Amino acid sequence: MRTLRLLFRLLPFALSFARDRRRLLFRGGPVRRTAAFHHARAERLARMIPTLGPTFVKIGQVFSARPDVVPEPYLSALSTLTDRVPCVPFPRIERALVEAYGAPVDDVFEAFDREPLAAGSLGQVYRARYRGEDVVVKVLRPGVEPVVEHDVAFVRMVLGWVERWWKHPQLRGLHVVIDEFERRIADEMDFRKEAEYARSIGARFASNPRVVVPRVIDGMVQRRALVLEFVEGTRVDRIDPLVALGVIDPERMVDAVVEAYIQMMLVDGLFHADPHPGNLLVRADGALVLLDFGMVIEVDPAMRHHLVHTALAAVRGDAERVVDGFFSLGIVEPQTDRETIRRLVTLILEMTERGAGTSEMQRALADEVMHLLYDWPVVLTGEMTYFGRAVALIEGLGAHHVPNFNPVRYVRPLLMKHRTAVLRALGPTDDASRDLAFALGLLARDVSRVVGNAGRELLGVLATRIPSVFSAFSRPAAAVQPAPAVPALTEAAPVAALAPAE
Repeated sequence: MRTLRLLFRLLPFALSFARDRRRLLFRGGPVRRTAAFHHARAERLARMIPTLGPTFVKIGQVFSARPDVVPEPYLSALSTLTDRVPCVPFPRIERALVEAYGAPVDDVFEAFDREPLAAGSLGQVYRARYRGEDVVVKVLRPGVEPVVEHDVAFVRMVLGWVERWWKHPQLRGLHVVIDEFERRIADEMDFRKEAEYARSIGARFASNPRVVVPRVIDGMVQRRALVLEFVEGTRVDRIDPLVALGVIDPERMVDAVVEAYIQMMLVDGLFHADPHPGNLLVRADGALVLLDFGMVIEVDPAMRHHLVHTALAAVRGDAERVVDGFFSLGIVEPQTDRETIRRLVTLILEMTERGAGTSEMQRALADEVMHLLYDWPVVLTGEMTYFGRAVALIEGLGAHHVPNFNPVRYVRPLLMKHRTAVLRALGPTDDASRDLAFALGLLARDVSRVVGNAGRELLGVLATRIPSVFSAFSRPAAAVQPAPAVPALTEAAPVAALAPAE
């Protein structure tokens, strides 16, 4: 029955997308589509997805971070799904809590607010009081596990049908997304795993007063329910009124975000992989609060070695070694012609070199790069996608809050601060480590000479030009436009230090 309902809801969109290629579905030229049509269809799709249930909301959120698979305006429309998830009625949540803790809610907690603080695709979050402490309670949506299992099988079935009629490299990207989703969704629905990650990352930031990770409440960790301390703060996309009042320094906030991701991605190899604005708060004292550890990525030293080699090749403008790095990172099909990928890398590096050029020139180069990406067998792996999401977050926050934002301005002192830790994290000294030390030395002496004015298009996390390599894959062509990525909102309501299970 659910399969039929899904087919009924999805079929009109499937037919509409099919007519983009064949006016009569099986023959004829493509239907001419205007930008306004694509925008309207993207909005309809984003409104429809929440009606399909939590699996499709979550898959939509995953696709919203895949500009190598999904073009604009669909990418932006999917990014709004975090704010469109309907709440589960409290009686059902209450039954889940009784099952988890073995007693009525009012017997377990001294106080419990029946209105949720937030609702995500997998769970809902409530404020409560436990043993004299303000806490937040995260509850898995009742019955979500069998729904997810059914829907993943359904999506794979539909993807199989599509492959029978349409052969294209981007289908590999769809498989990668679904494989990644299926591989990680079980952990996201097990709050014991989230508690483990929260404790691990919290321990790594314990000595850093600028980054706060909510404490897991001992004895209150269950598979389908989790209790953490309540930390008050304001979402990073709602701090404008507090900035205007002088309560929050936006440059210090951006600095804290960059430092946190340098440590997680390059030093710890364990990083928060769902960095949308709803999962980052800013306290009144300027400290950054990290929320929701359902999606955490562990990056092994070998992957970090490949990242370093690729970064240093980009620093030197060595397209051949950047190509080697792409193959080593697994984002290129092994049998792909090297000349094909070299052409793409050359375009990306050219886009970096022309960072000081006109915006029209930058847009033209970015459009060409993204056009080639959709036709070439280049697909981001899970880890690279999550790196890209962090890049997009940092770029958006900086562009919105800091005039003439250049990531290097913030990255330089932080890279110097973590220089020893980054080298140590790579393991025994080798050519990559020595080259990295040299590159960091160059960065300390004269960053502007190496990077020029290309900061807006660069990652700015490891060293110089590597940002352009990953930013080109992690942002759509529209990313080169000056419009801020983080919208200015008029309200800055504090929220609990726990985001929903998105």
